[in-house]
Amino acid sequence: MERTVSPLYAAIDLGSNSFHMWIVREVAGSVHTLAKIKRKVRLAAGLNEHNELSDDAMQRGWDCLSLFAERLQDIPAERIRIVGTAALRTAVNADVFLSRAQTILGHPIAIIPGEEEARIIYQGVAHTSGGGGKRLVVDIGGASTEVVIGEGLDASALTSLKIGCVTWLERYFKDRCLNTENFEAAIQAAKLAIEPMIEHYQSLGWETCVGASGTVQALQEIMLAQGMDELITLPKLKRMQRQAMQYKHLEDLDIEGLTLERALVFPSGLSILIAIFETLGIESMTLAGGALREGMVYEMMNQMRHHDVRTRTLDSLHARFQLDSQHAETVTQTAMALLASCEPHWQLEPQAECLLHACTSLHEIGTCIEFKQSGEHAAYLIHHLDLPGFTRAQKHLIAELLRRFREQLSSLPEQHAVSAQTATRLLRLLRLAVILCHRRDDSNQPPATLAVKDNQLTLTLPAHWLADNPLTRTELQQEANRQTDMGWPLTLIES
Repeated sequence: MERTVSPLYAAIDLGSNSFHMWIVREVAGSVHTLAKIKRKVRLAAGLNEHNELSDDAMQRGWDCLSLFAERLQDIPAERIRIVGTAALRTAVNADVFLSRAQTILGHPIAIIPGEEEARIIYQGVAHTSGGGGKRLVVDIGGASTEVVIGEGLDASALTSLKIGCVTWLERYFKDRCLNTENFEAAIQAAKLAIEPMIEHYQSLGWETCVGASGTVQALQEIMLAQGMDELITLPKLKRMQRQAMQYKHLEDLDIEGLTLERALVFPSGLSILIAIFETLGIESMTLAGGALREGMVYEMMNQMRHHDVRTRTLDSLHARFQLDSQHAETVTQTAMALLASCEPHWQLEPQAECLLHACTSLHEIGTCIEFKQSGEHAAYLIHHLDLPGFTRAQKHLIAELLRRFREQLSSLPEQHAVSAQTATRLLRLLRLAVILCHRRDDSNQPPATLAVKDNQLTLTLPAHWLADNPLTRTELQQEANRQTDMGWPLTLIES
C-alpha cells in the first residue's frame, strides 16, 4: 500500500530583532507545526549612523542561517519562502549579507517593501484570528511597525513605519536607564512618526484591534501571570510602564510574567504601543493568532483560504479526530435554540455564541481517547491543540466547559474569556443540549421549550415524549437536581 505523505512548507523571516524558521505540514485542512526555530540575531542593532551593517551583525545572521539550512534540504523549493524585512531594507550593504546568506541556504531571499510586509502580516492575522468586521492590525518589529486596516482577507490600508523595538532601544534607552525622560522621549518620537497616518486610519475606522508582535505577546503573558484578563488597554500599558520604572536599569528588569528573552526590548516596544494607543485612540487590543510567517505559509497553500477561520478550525478537528459531524450539528442546533430562548433575558457577551458553538461541535473529542474520562481527555486536547480563530483565554474556557459537559457537575475555575456568569450559563446550556440529543436521531428530537427568569430555567417537554424516552427523562431530572444543587435553579415540567 502506497503511503501518502503530507507536503511540508517552510517560511523563514529574517527579522530586525530575530530570525525565525517555521516548518509545517497541511493535515485535514489545518496547519500542523513540525518545527519552530528562533535565534536572537538583533540585526538592526548592527546598523551604524550610515546604515551599514557591522561585520559582527552579519556574522550572527550567517551563523543562524547555517543552522536553518539543514532543515530545508528535504523540502521542495516551491514550498519554501524566505524574506528579509526592515533592517535589510535599510542596510546599504545588504547585498553583501544576502550574497553569502543565499549561498548558505541554497534558496533566494526576497527583501520585501514595508507595505508588502504589512500585507503579508495581515494575511497571517486574517487566517489565524477569529472575529468579523473591520480590524486594525499592529505589528511592532525590530526596526519597523506595520499598521493595517482590513476586513476578511482583504486589507484596505497598509502602512509601514520606521519605528521598532530594537531601533528605539538603541536610540532612546541606549544608556539602559528606565526613567521618565527615556520613556517620554520614546513615546513622543513614536507619536511623531505615526502622525501622518492618523486622519486616514480614523476615517476608515475599525471594530476590533489585534496585535501581532512579540511585544503584544509579552504583554499578554505578563497580564495573565498577574491575574488580569487578556484584553490590552491603555491603563494596563501605563501600569506596565510604572512597573518597569520601579527598576533603574534594563538589566534589573524583573516584572512578573516577563521572560528574560523579551526583557531587553520590552520597554522600547511598550513605548511604541503606548504611542499607538494614544495617537489612534485604541480602546482595547487582543493578541493575533499569527503574523508574517503565517501569512507566508497560508499564501503558499491556496486551498487553505477560508473566510471563516473558526469554521475551518472546527472542520479540521472533525476530520482529524473522525468526529460525528451530523450529531455535533444536531447538538449545536439544539444549544442555539436554547440560547435564543435565553438571550433576551440573559444578554450574554457577543462572543458567547461562538464559544458555545465550539463546545457543541467538539464535545465528543475526548471519546476518541476513552469514554469514561472523556471530559478530562477533551480538556487536555483543547488545551494543547492549536485552535486558529480562538484566543488563549477562549481556548481555556472551551477546555473547562468540555471537562464538565456531562455527568458530574462542578464550578468553573477563574477564566478571562467572558464573565463568570456568562461562562456558567454556557455550561448549563451545553449540558442540556447534550442530554436532549442522546438518541442521536434527528427525527426523534424532543420538542423542548426553555423559559428563563433571572437565573431560573424551566425546561418543558411533552409528557408523551418523556414517557416514550424514560432514560432521557431520568437524565434530565438528574441534571435538574445537579444544577439546582449548584445554586443554578432548573425545573423540568411535563406538558
